[in-house]
Amino acid sequence: MKRHPEPAATMFQAYIELTKPKITFMILISTALGYYIGGEGVVQAYPFILTLFGTAIVSGGAGTLNHYTERDLDILMERTRSRPIPAGIIGANTALTFGLVQILFGLTILLLAANLITAFLALLTAFLYIFVYTPLKRITWLNTTIGAVPGALPPMGGWAAATGNIDLEAWILFAILFLWQHPHFYAIALMCKDDYMKAGFKMLPVLENDGRRTNRQIVWHAFLLIPISVMPVFAGILGPLYLWGALIFGIIYLTASLPLIRNYSINNAKLLLKVSVLYLPCLLGLILVDYNI
Repeated sequence: MKRHPEPAATMFQAYIELTKPKITFMILISTALGYYIGGEGVVQAYPFILTLFGTAIVSGGAGTLNHYTERDLDILMERTRSRPIPAGIIGANTALTFGLVQILFGLTILLLAANLITAFLALLTAFLYIFVYTPLKRITWLNTTIGAVPGALPPMGGWAAATGNIDLEAWILFAILFLWQHPHFYAIALMCKDDYMKAGFKMLPVLENDGRRTNRQIVWHAFLLIPISVMPVFAGILGPLYLWGALIFGIIYLTASLPLIRNYSINNAKLLLKVSVLYLPCLLGLILVDYNI
C-alpha cells in the first residue's frame, strides 16, 4: 500500500519527540543549576546559553539514538508503539543520521563554548545511555542503577562549564540525582511491568512478584538520599533553610515509598512516582532560594 507523505506539522512533532524533550528539559535544569552554583552565582550569558544549547542538542541526539536502538522493542509495547519510528512516521536510517548529527553538533558547541571536560561529560552521558544502559535493560535488573549514572552527570557538566573543574560539590549534586532516580524509575517499572515483560526488559519488578527486592532498593535509596541531600550544607554551599527543607522533602519521599511494602500495587507505585516528580524540582528550587539568601 502506498504511504502518503506526513504533514509538515506531524513530521516536526515527530522529530521533536525523538529528542525526548521532557528528559532534555530536566537535564537542562540540572545543568543550569550546576553552572550557577559552580560559578558562585555569576553567570556569563554567552557561555551559559551555549552550554545549555550544546547540552540540549547532545541530549536530543542521545534520545534519538535510544529510539533507534529500541525501535523493534517499542512496537511490542502499548505505550511506545506510536513513537515516530515504529509508527512509520520517520525511517530508522533517518533517525540514526539525525541522532548522530545532533551529538556531533552539540559536542562541537560544548568544546568551543565551554571546555573539554564539559564536552567529555556530555559524550560520556550519551555513550552510557545508548551503549550501556539501553542494551542492559534486556540483560540485568542492575540496568536501573547503571542507568542512573548518565542521568546524574548533567549537573557536573554545568559545574565544569563554569569552573573548568569537577569539585567535591559537583559530586554531591551527582550523588543526589543518582539516588533520587532509583525510587522514581522502580515506580515506573512497576507501573509498566506488563509492557516491559513483552519487550523482554529485565527490570526488577518484572523479575519478581512479591516486590521484596524492588522495595528494598526503593527504600534503601530513598533513605540514603536524606543524608546525602544535606551534604551541601556541610560542604559550605548552602545554609539552614536548605538543611531543614531537604530533610523534610527527604522524609516525605521516604514515607511515600513505605506503602509499597504493605501493598505492592500499581496505585502505591503511582503515589511514589507523583512524590518523586515533585521532590526533585522542589529540592532544586530550594537550592536556588537558599543560595541567594
